[in-house]
Amino acid sequence: MLNGRPAASTHFSAPAISMRPSLSKACSNPCFRSLIISLIVLALVPSMASAAGPSDSAAKKGKEYALLFGTVWGPDDRPVPGVVVKIRRAEDKKAKWTLVSDARGECAQRVPPGKEDYVIWAETKGKKNAKAVEAKVHVENDERVDFGLHLNR
Repeated sequence: MLNGRPAASTHFSAPAISMRPSLSKACSNPCFRSLIISLIVLALVPSMASAAGPSDSAAKKGKEYALLFGTVWGPDDRPVPGVVVKIRRAEDKKAKWTLVSDARGECAQRVPPGKEDYVIWAETKGKKNAKAVEAKVHVENDERVDFGLHLNR
């Protein structure tokens, strides 16, 4: 002790030096910025998807259905796009569903599950040399039933 004061320490401490780059330098790096933006977007996408509507598993749990899937074929055995396809239950007289075949001649309709017979036909008004065709299908439960409608000359 010197004059009532404690003696000065002979221990010398150097200023702390950080080995990490400063945040401002890292943020100015375009690669780092794009990485941060990508991580933020990836974090937000699942929450946006859940806000948009029910997930597939929730939809599968809630509503079961059978699927009627078919292709409209022309007289030359090629798929025919743009054909109006109608579906009705066998005991009904009027069509319950109306579809149009896509570019591959295909169409699909969900129907209630359970034992049911359906009549499916193609409307051929305006199609040259084509006669109306009809197909009958049977659904047992929640299954996919494939059918083909072959247009005749």
